[in-house]
Amino acid sequence: MMNPFTTHTGIVAPLDALNVDTDQIIPKQFLKRIERTGYGDFLFFDWRYLADGKTPNPEFEMNAPRYRGASILLTKDNFGCGSSREHAPWALHDYGFRCILAKSYADIFFNNCFNNGMLPLVLPSETIETLFLEVRAKEGYQLTIDLPNQKIIKPDGGAIEFNIDPFKKHCLLNGLDQIGLTLMHEDKITAYEKKRGII
Repeated sequence: MMNPFTTHTGIVAPLDALNVDTDQIIPKQFLKRIERTGYGDFLFFDWRYLADGKTPNPEFEMNAPRYRGASILLTKDNFGCGSSREHAPWALHDYGFRCILAKSYADIFFNNCFNNGMLPLVLPSETIETLFLEVRAKEGYQLTIDLPNQKIIKPDGGAIEFNIDPFKKHCLLNGLDQIGLTLMHEDKITAYEKKRGII
């Protein structure tokens, strides 16, 4: 089971990059862990840190103090492309992101986000560019993501509507991952196994 996603308010952090692949999200040298947690420290590792792997890179925009504690990521086209590693959404979630705003995503990454309790929203280019301007213009810029009503509420009260697959919406609202969905049919599974003599 995952934590349900209903309404979320958070600081928005900008990642002004196209075609961010999963190796940039979480480099391959950190994939040896067997847990789902602990990857947040290595998120965007090659961008966040200087060559010593310890010193924060002052030129990486997300490192600015104003974006500390951000839980909504604003980025651009084709986010999450490359290999299908599920560690990428694990790293984003472990860092603290609950929602991603982009024009487009790689299909496997997009679905992996939903399976790990994150909401990846697809927005038009014009909306994304406007949000980049607004985020940079106001320190502490926050958005409220209202999943039940499928709206993003801006600081000035304006709303951006978004579309989402009804089944994916249902799963997020109820905190259901693939295991949770399967367990909803536990009685039928048990009856089948008894019939087959498995248990």
